[in-house]
Amino acid sequence: MASSSPFFDDIQSHSDVDPPQIEELTDVSELVNDPTQTALKPNGTVSSSVRELLECPVCLNAMYPPIHQCSNGHTICSGCKPRVHNRCPTCRHELGNIRCLALEKVAASLELPCKYQGFGCIGIYPYYSKLKHESQCAHRPYNCPYAGSECSVMGDIPYLVAHLKDDHKVDMHNGSTFNHRYVKSNPQEVENATWMLTVFSCFGQYFCLHFEAFQLGTAPVYIAFLRFMGDDNDAKNYSYSLEVGGHGRKMVWQGVPRSIRDTHRKVRDSFDGLIIQRNMALFFSGGDRKELKLRVTGRIWKEQ
Repeated sequence: MASSSPFFDDIQSHSDVDPPQIEELTDVSELVNDPTQTALKPNGTVSSSVRELLECPVCLNAMYPPIHQCSNGHTICSGCKPRVHNRCPTCRHELGNIRCLALEKVAASLELPCKYQGFGCIGIYPYYSKLKHESQCAHRPYNCPYAGSECSVMGDIPYLVAHLKDDHKVDMHNGSTFNHRYVKSNPQEVENATWMLTVFSCFGQYFCLHFEAFQLGTAPVYIAFLRFMGDDNDAKNYSYSLEVGGHGRKMVWQGVPRSIRDTHRKVRDSFDGLIIQRNMALFFSGGDRKELKLRVTGRIWKEQ
């Protein structure tokens, strides 16, 4: 029997400070190519004091051009400058529009290891391209795919599999076929509907099968879909089918599992799965149509 818990929408973490956009770095090439600057060798060692100089005192994130400074030399990132109402957070002097070009050139000379070094990334990257790499790094950790709670756990796949089993008590199954029965005593109350998650291990990979109720406009519907515990490029190597029916009728869905890089909510709201309207679900359930009794079968296969 699949685990269940009250259904909550995903809550995605949002930083208070917007990451620097590529458009803001239009003058970086001039700094990087400055012949007066000597780049550090890619040994991953940069003085902690230099890193502290490049840390915004407000948001504590790394600063990127344009880096601003007050008349006393205190620096601040461009994202936080308007948030402090153009006043230096250190000495309260007016910031004006003074650029700290010296610090920008220091940054251009640095090469740093990826922040996901602890997850297996061994690359060393120039300061101004490190952020872009980290946003796409194949070693960056995954968010917990359990969508029924505000879980903020992150980690690699083996860690998340153990986390789902031990902390969320998710049902774990071996094999590429499944046959699940979903029961709801009061299918009219979509807002209080339970949702379910089952994890399958097959082909040396892990897959998450989701089943839940949600509102599609004003209509309550049920949806089932599969997510791949890995990156999108690997997810495309697999396909899956889902089938539900009763009384001589059936609905079939075939698709490609979505990577857990895409949030549960994003997949659900894109309707990328088997969608069953409530009236049809109750018809499949039979009886007095007051209780949901759906049997969803399916299989996963690897594309050649």
